[in-house]
Amino acid sequence: MKMNRTVVRWALLMLVVLSLGAASFGQIGVGISVRIGPPALPVYAQPICPGPGYFWTPGYWAWNDDGGYYWVPGTWVIAPVGMLWTPGYWGWGGGFYAWHAGYWGPHIGFYGGINYGFGYGGVGFVGGEWRGGAFYYNRSVTNVSVTNVTNVYNRTVVVNENHVAFNGGEGGIQARATAQEEAYAHEPHQAALAAQTEHEHLASQNRQNFASENHGRPAIAATARAGDFSAHSVVAARNAGGEYHAPAMSPREARAGSSAPTSHGGSNQGFRPFTPPSKSGSSAAQHTNSSFQNQNRNNETRANESRPSNESHSNSRPAQSAPRENSSHHSSPPPKAQHSAPAPKEDRRK
Repeated sequence: MKMNRTVVRWALLMLVVLSLGAASFGQIGVGISVRIGPPALPVYAQPICPGPGYFWTPGYWAWNDDGGYYWVPGTWVIAPVGMLWTPGYWGWGGGFYAWHAGYWGPHIGFYGGINYGFGYGGVGFVGGEWRGGAFYYNRSVTNVSVTNVTNVYNRTVVVNENHVAFNGGEGGIQARATAQEEAYAHEPHQAALAAQTEHEHLASQNRQNFASENHGRPAIAATARAGDFSAHSVVAARNAGGEYHAPAMSPREARAGSSAPTSHGGSNQGFRPFTPPSKSGSSAAQHTNSSFQNQNRNNETRANESRPSNESHSNSRPAQSAPRENSSHHSSPPPKAQHSAPAPKEDRRK
């Protein structure tokens, strides 16, 4: 009798776990759709990792029906043990750019081939890995100080510059999910953490985060911790990732399902063209950008991993620059009053 009760309890527990996994996966998929694509990803440095257990989530362009695209700064969050973050991405199809939300899971799935930087070169993630219950950081592409974090290793990563922020369509990344990535997409997942959702919401409250205001170069490109927009935490973008093209229609017209009249139909409009950053920019910024962005989908990672080591290295390695549960990605309209962005923090150099 006692044995039967134990079996029943375990069966009920498994049903709960499976139902939670299915529910989480049901929240992961296509979110909002718009007729104009996002601007290029800005060029910025990664804030130093706050401590062990923090995981980098790259910045990305979110959407607001009143203001259009706005930048959600890249940030460090406490990761669920054993889980990895697959960034969300914008994908072109059927006349619209659709948002595919990010998620936590045991493996990195498909994220459109977008080069978000800092280990997210378009395929997989090379910024770190779980070893048992501890996360180890690859100091070749992440800004980690051995003073605060001792679980580190060095693995060389081939870096290729690419700032395109969407998959498919004219000017987009032409990448498709592999069979393995498709399999990873069907694993039990966890939606964005509450800290990530709040971080996105706070970003939508500052007019200076909107592309219409910053022209692709946000004053707050990254933060040391989610939701922390104080002066000591933020890092400003060094440059826009490409020439800014104002959209050919208003945000209301651009929203899929909008009844607002438009002469543009459902064509591939708006930020479609991708123009590389001007070569007239500072050589230091260009060098940092080209040296610390990761490879895109068309380039394989070539790695020579050394054994995990606690030996002291320079604790400053700048790198180039990801997404949301569907309900939070469509944020409330920003207030009319503009907020002044905190002074950007000067961070590490090569």
